[in-house]
Amino acid sequence: MSKKRTLLFRLGAVFLLLVIAACMMVIGRGHTVYLDNKTLEYEGNTYKAPYKITVFVRGEQVAKLYAKERGSATNIGQNYAMTLRVMQEKGGDEVEYSFQMKLPYKLDGVVVNLPGLLANLPQEAIQSEFVPIVSEASSADDEVPGGDEFEMEMGDF
Repeated sequence: MSKKRTLLFRLGAVFLLLVIAACMMVIGRGHTVYLDNKTLEYEGNTYKAPYKITVFVRGEQVAKLYAKERGSATNIGQNYAMTLRVMQEKGGDEVEYSFQMKLPYKLDGVVVNLPGLLANLPQEAIQSEFVPIVSEASSADDEVPGGDEFEMEMGDF
């Protein structure tokens, strides 16, 4: 009887892990969405960045972006919905837009160009992979002032 009970507990634990794995597949993975309010050039056309864009996700303000600025928000899953309040010129009226988009599953960081989104450009024009810029340390930073303190010549002995 004890072996049957142990086997049932083990099968139950495996079943529970499979249920958790299935739930995680449905929920999806996390993404960092970078929102750019930068001028975009696409197929010979220029899409100018508005003066100010305020971004809301699930009713919460996640970014207030002026021209040439970038903000970010995190999202769980593939569907991303946001509301944009756009002011084209300083002191102008704000117009509200709502957008829904699919995020690429394979990317952790996705850059979304907001002027391109407002112009209803295709996904490949407005979404790209976020690639952090790594600054190279200059060789002057690697040098130690004064040289090696234990530097000795053979004639010192």
